[in-house]
Amino acid sequence: MRTRNLGRTGPTVSALGLGAMGMSGGVYGAADRTESIATVHAALDAGVTLIDTGDFYGMGHNEMLLAEALRGRDRDSYVLSVKFGALRAPDMSFGGVDTRPEAIRNFLAYSLNRLGTDHIDIYRPARLDPAVPIEDTVGAVKEMIDAGYVRHVGLSEVDAETVRRAHAVHPIADLQIEYSLISRAVEDDVLPTLREFGIGMTAYGVLSRGLISGHWNASRAPGPGDFRASSPRFSAENLEHNLALVDALRRMADAKDCSVAQLAIAWVAAQDDAIVPLVGARTRERLAEALPAVDLTLTADDLAEIEKAVPPGAARGDRYPSAMMRTLGVGN
Repeated sequence: MRTRNLGRTGPTVSALGLGAMGMSGGVYGAADRTESIATVHAALDAGVTLIDTGDFYGMGHNEMLLAEALRGRDRDSYVLSVKFGALRAPDMSFGGVDTRPEAIRNFLAYSLNRLGTDHIDIYRPARLDPAVPIEDTVGAVKEMIDAGYVRHVGLSEVDAETVRRAHAVHPIADLQIEYSLISRAVEDDVLPTLREFGIGMTAYGVLSRGLISGHWNASRAPGPGDFRASSPRFSAENLEHNLALVDALRRMADAKDCSVAQLAIAWVAAQDDAIVPLVGARTRERLAEALPAVDLTLTADDLAEIEKAVPPGAARGDRYPSAMMRTLGVGN
């Protein structure tokens, strides 16, 4: 497994990370516990060291699942990235964000217990809290670093100005944000800012929730509890157009003797050496497909051809429903 550094101050991690959110249901429908744990084991055995979760994924379920999957593994053999601050209700709805220093200490205590560990490698607010200055949030995480409970500060879905303000308080290891062939708003201001300060990026949504994986089709309907049922890019008025973009990628993937998913992952990784794509594989089959993307080399001609087939802004529909779009630091 190849490795990459998450910026100048972040840890060295595998060139591909595993996002565990989908293993706890409530996003892409029901998940199989046995298969989820087997997938985590397969990822670790393949050399994947970066595992991303959130304390609100399944209201703690995801952290407890990972604790079980990671039991017996050398703690120094993997890097845990944990998001905090998102508030949930019993009906699974979101109730905003809380990143007050006292809340952070509380959230961290619960995460450490559920994960069965004495430290979190990268701890990050899930979203910007409009009621709490980012300086206060980062300062509280810094206190937890000084106390030995956290190793690095990360951010998630914030704009370039927030990155600058946060980095002035304590070095930021990485920004977790959506980045894919059809979600490229980060290229305007955010990515240049990360490069300026030597901050890494963990890119989620690299397959746009399966839309550009090569496995989605117009006749496939999201199942019960699947987020994609309310996603604008999967809606009837946008899906056919967006899948035509995938068809163009498929022709290029066939020429490279790779899958569409591998091509899309490799494109993200090719944009900067400090970018680590996260794949939300819920099965060993999908993980096995994603892993070869690490070794897929895209030439300048390949990248130019991909850009021509799927230029910025080519997709139709927002990446989230309108209510969720308002919580993001950047758009599509």
